[in-house]
Amino acid sequence: MSQSLVFDIQPNTVWHVEEACRQAWPAAVEQLADGWLLRRSGGGIRRTNSANPLAGERRCDAALVDRVEAFYRRFGQVPVFRLTDFTREISAELDRRGYSSQASTLTLLASLAAPPGSDASGAPVTTEPTGNWFELRDRLAKDPLIFRDMVTSIDLPKAFASSRAGGRTASIAYGVICHGMLVVESVATHPDHRGKGLAKQTVGALMNWARGAGADKACLQVVADNHPALAVYRALGFNTSLYSYHYRFAPDAA
Repeated sequence: MSQSLVFDIQPNTVWHVEEACRQAWPAAVEQLADGWLLRRSGGGIRRTNSANPLAGERRCDAALVDRVEAFYRRFGQVPVFRLTDFTREISAELDRRGYSSQASTLTLLASLAAPPGSDASGAPVTTEPTGNWFELRDRLAKDPLIFRDMVTSIDLPKAFASSRAGGRTASIAYGVICHGMLVVESVATHPDHRGKGLAKQTVGALMNWARGAGADKACLQVVADNHPALAVYRALGFNTSLYSYHYRFAPDAA
């Protein structure tokens, strides 16, 4: 776990970030199981269709895996575990059952003590997603109906930012404030307009909004090998790598 001099990172910071990220991307169904949260929304979004570890004591034996597998198979879904780099006690049992590993993801933090190093004046922020915002998201990502229901269910301060290019919405993101921090989610830019600074402008607008709302830091999660996205986030001050996570899929995953 890497720490930056910008933050006095407390032992519970990682769990605050974990909870904030869950609250910013809620699942339709969440069931507690011996220190795990079984999340289910259907579709192919991994974060809301996986077993997530919770703070405190967790069961990490064959009986727990049996319970998780039964839960997801009841709905015709492949069992999936989401494991952080500090909650891998169950890995040996998953290895024994032939679970594969996928999608290493980094969790990054930035300070909101000062405005982000980006001119965000061209990215309006609204409290609800516009039709154009949803149109671009639907075009670039999976499960549009599930995503719309999820966004509607968020019961925390939230904002939606977008940037335009060529007369149309070209970059989007949304943010949620939880535990005094901004969680940045669903950053996406149309392929025709990538590399033009639009994502930086869009995320910067959310950071300005959250700073004005009293948040003192921001977090986001990004796939570890997404180097263009990482360059954008580093330029915005996301220079503290707090922890990583990955998914473990049952052997029958497609």
